[in-house]
Amino acid sequence: MKVKTKKDRRRRIALRQRKKISGTSNRPRMSVFRSLGHIAVQIIDDSNGTTLTSASSTEPAIKASFADGASGGNVAGAEVVGRLIAERTLEKGIRSVVFDRGGFLYHGRVRKVADAAREAGLRF
Repeated sequence: MKVKTKKDRRRRIALRQRKKISGTSNRPRMSVFRSLGHIAVQIIDDSNGTTLTSASSTEPAIKASFADGASGGNVAGAEVVGRLIAERTLEKGIRSVVFDRGGFLYHGRVRKVADAAREAGLRF
């Protein structure tokens, strides 16, 4: 894959990571996607090819829980999404996940999602 754009570069890094990262039913993969305005997280069982649970800043329930100044495009909103995905995952009885940053740098919103999920009780 020839790198022409930022999107190509991110996709190439994501594919390189996915060679090493895989989710099972005991320890699924926590995949993070961020765009300019929103952030989304999925808990994926790669052995069955199913999404177990997800959370996104576009959901009306999450938008309602945003405090003043929080949105999907900033770290405050990412923290809300991280806490919610951890709660939904723990409800399913899953305590441990594998973190997949999806080719994005572990910085800013991606890091805040991970930190909030750890604080809420997920192990990775």
